[in-house]
Amino acid sequence: MYFPYSLFVLFFYYSLPSLSFPFSNRTISDRPAIASNFPDPAFLEVDNTFYAFSTTNGKQNVPVATSPSFTTDWTILRNHDALPKLPSWTTGNIWAPSITRLPSNGLFVLYFSGIARASGSSHCVGAATSSTITGPFLPHPTPLICDLKAGGAIDASPFHDSISGTLYLTWKVDGSSLGGGGPCGNADSSHSTPLQIAPLDSRTGTSFLGPATTLLDRDPDTDGPLIEAPSLAYYAPEKLYILFFSSHCFNTAFYDTKYAVSRQILGPYVKAKEPLLVSGGFGGRLQSPGGAEVSPDAGRIMFHADREAGDASVREMWVGELRVREGVVTI
Repeated sequence: MYFPYSLFVLFFYYSLPSLSFPFSNRTISDRPAIASNFPDPAFLEVDNTFYAFSTTNGKQNVPVATSPSFTTDWTILRNHDALPKLPSWTTGNIWAPSITRLPSNGLFVLYFSGIARASGSSHCVGAATSSTITGPFLPHPTPLICDLKAGGAIDASPFHDSISGTLYLTWKVDGSSLGGGGPCGNADSSHSTPLQIAPLDSRTGTSFLGPATTLLDRDPDTDGPLIEAPSLAYYAPEKLYILFFSSHCFNTAFYDTKYAVSRQILGPYVKAKEPLLVSGGFGGRLQSPGGAEVSPDAGRIMFHADREAGDASVREMWVGELRVREGVVTI
């Protein structure tokens, strides 16, 4: 995998821990937590119950599932839609929702991406709020992020930085939506697909307080046409920010889950030598594992994987526990 600096340079300049510690203490469910289509899952724990949200299933814009334990007993709330009413700027096809709770007032904010009506194909990121975690969420009338010339934006994910107290939002600039060939676009590497971050107003969660910063961009040699699905965590024992993301196209066997580490929230981030999750992993149980979300403390992970190799029509939800030691993440 892409690893641009030697360990000596990493230690000297960034004081990052070694990224060569062997994998151990793997903890993952031995079967899907939800054995049906529940892609791009995100989760939040409220009052000892875990809630998960997924990309549209064609009937509900944002399906919801619950569990008392995270690891088992997940139940989809049948016919329940957390976002039943869409804002006028989008025609639908809601992808990759993610959620946070504002500490100042307890309000829940749901971030999502939908096809921009002004484009007809590219997505933009929007936000919706609710006093209850299952909604219904009321969408704000205008998108948060919508640079259609750059390809729009997808995969928004919030992160409360425990060090500064700042609420951030991360997302992917969806340059691969602009074309370039291949199953997901950008096969000719003509467009950038950076992962970006910007501070949010923690009182509302729906407006930015500063400009966007690029955290990471793809390496065509190791990431294929794109990187996407950012999820940020902070591992306090090692004072380490960990940026999880996927690379390659979601409907190919190369789709995976990777991570990069930094001592500062805005980077620079250094990619790990090896991906966290790949097709064929864990005794062949995983196919195209990606679209992950991680708990803010880097303790839990939720992701999807294809039920059948080479068929992304059913992406089942999986969960696992993470371990971090000397900068290396294992599951």
